[in-house]
Amino acid sequence: MSLEELMWVEKYRPKELNEVVNQRDVIERIRPLIERPSEMPHLLFAGPPGTGKTTIALILAKMLLGPVWRDYTLELNASDERGIKIVRERIKTFAGYVDRSVSIPFRLIILDEADEMTHDAQTALRRIMEESSKHTRFILICNYSSQIIEPLQSRCAIFRFRRLDKDEVIQHLIEICKREGVKFEEGSLDLLYEITEGDLRHTINLLQSAVAGGMITKESVRKQAGTMGIESARKMVDYALKGRFNEARKILVELLNINGVSEIEIIKMISEVLMQDDRINRGKAAEIIAEYDYRLAMGAHPEIQLTALLSEVEDLLK
Repeated sequence: MSLEELMWVEKYRPKELNEVVNQRDVIERIRPLIERPSEMPHLLFAGPPGTGKTTIALILAKMLLGPVWRDYTLELNASDERGIKIVRERIKTFAGYVDRSVSIPFRLIILDEADEMTHDAQTALRRIMEESSKHTRFILICNYSSQIIEPLQSRCAIFRFRRLDKDEVIQHLIEICKREGVKFEEGSLDLLYEITEGDLRHTINLLQSAVAGGMITKESVRKQAGTMGIESARKMVDYALKGRFNEARKILVELLNINGVSEIEIIKMISEVLMQDDRINRGKAAEIIAEYDYRLAMGAHPEIQLTALLSEVEDLLK
């Protein structure tokens, strides 16, 4: 059985533009580009995670390049390969190659999480975009367009993706449940949406993992989402406040590496616990949380950063 058959997020990934959930304005602007590919500029897709940015980029690749789209599309996750080296080596090499034996309008480079690229890498990318524009198009995908340097933004048509409406997401989940023969407890799908904040990719992954005996319950959703880990987070913060750093770190490692709770969820839980504690200097706590949240967003190592955060917790006592 293939990955697409096993993973619901791939199995139910839209194959055509009219299957994409809740991005009508974006799709209306994209359709003319498909009809006149020679006039297509570089594109910048910006918006929250799980709103269809990568999916639409892949649909575009298939529609514009046809059966050979995989051979003439380079897809990279810039958060994993964010430095200038990858720009100079893989991207420049791919963008610079011209194959006139195939009837395609251009080669396509999709850079996911482009807002994670360093400033130097983005500057180098700008030059490549200028030099290869006759035979290569770029689709830059990001959560925050403000993290993309202005010279890159000015070379792209910008498409802003909206957070998905709750009703449309839940209707999509109901359809998946019907196709998979899965029942769900009342309120469980609403809880899924609230936990994932409209991130459809995360929602579908959580939906699949929360199935227990053919049934999705609020309890199974909470368990799989790690929201039951709030008690562990309270204990972890309590240890840190008491100066019992090793015990606090042990819980952190369990949450990350054994329970599979994301670093974003952990920092949210730490923030929630601290802000509910009257013994804490909340202003100072907010500053520290914001600093480590920023570091994580910039791609810093989760375990190292959260460990460092715990080391500062004791100093937050009034």
